[in-house]
Amino acid sequence: MEAVRGDRFGGIVLCGGKSTRMGRPKLSLPFGGETMLARVVRIVGEVVSPVVVVAAPEQELPNLPAGTLVTRDEVQNQGPIGGLAAGLAALRTRAEAAYVSSCDVPLLEATFIRAMVEALGTHELAIPRDGEYHHPLAAVYRTALEPRIGRLIAEGRLRPLFLVQESDARIVDVSELRAVDSTLSSLRNANTPEEYRAALRAAGLEVG
Repeated sequence: MEAVRGDRFGGIVLCGGKSTRMGRPKLSLPFGGETMLARVVRIVGEVVSPVVVVAAPEQELPNLPAGTLVTRDEVQNQGPIGGLAAGLAALRTRAEAAYVSSCDVPLLEATFIRAMVEALGTHELAIPRDGEYHHPLAAVYRTALEPRIGRLIAEGRLRPLFLVQESDARIVDVSELRAVDSTLSSLRNANTPEEYRAALRAAGLEVG
């Protein structure tokens, strides 16, 4: 989509986690006629393009929508900040900013993504906040932040909040986002079998 002031927006979907609480890889779980990862990539791709999936080294991926880019974490166990750095690097010449998501939000709404993209304005990043908790994997980041993220990683400061504190950040209270996603389902992670089954029910899909 062409967004505010002609900025070019891409998307990043992180899927390199170990899925410990789920007990099996979340990215390959069926959700309707697609996997959870493919569903999230498709929804993100309805709003921004291109979309890059950031996977762990040697991680096996399910089929993805046509045109999806794939990159790998250079160093494991750096958490979301490492995946964010890899994704921004992959989009460096393709986009000026990117909406960043995890792969375990199957109830993600395109309207939510659009609202976050529009919230970026002239800021370096836009991030939702619910009380004291920020949602770094439902946020928009300028690709120009890549060197700053690299410095934070080199310093061992791996919490995404450090990036928020050192950037021109637009904090979006979740109350603003209820206008486009009344139940905030876009922020609802499926980390456990119970949460996965609940998400299937919420989507009106058969629970296996």
